[in-house]
Amino acid sequence: QVQLVESGGGSVQAGGSLRLSCAASGYTFSIGCMGWFRRAPGKEREGVAHIRSDGSTTYADSVKGRFTISKDNAKNTLYLQINSLQPEDTAMYYCAAGIMFTSVAGRQCAYTNWGQGTQVTVSS
Repeated sequence: QVQLVESGGGSVQAGGSLRLSCAASGYTFSIGCMGWFRRAPGKEREGVAHIRSDGSTTYADSVKGRFTISKDNAKNTLYLQINSLQPEDTAMYYCAAGIMFTSVAGRQCAYTNWGQGTQVTVSS
């Protein structure tokens, strides 16, 4: 099992920045991919940024250019740098870890472990 603990959330004004962290422990050698998700009140959970073990990254269109996902393998920590925060970024942010698999759609990530989340609130 992999345990994930997020930190770094908070309340900021529009235009501000935050860096979220996600510390992984347990069977971290089994992790093939990690990602950040968010859920705003009354909305579906949204995947915002993903990173694979080879370092490749993908982003939701809504956050491209403002969010940067990275990881420090030595520290078993995942990060999400969030710049130019907007009120619509207000949500609970979760990190997740998973394994890669191959399907007809190509290589994909199956997320199997989730953190408890860290709240981000942006005021206008």
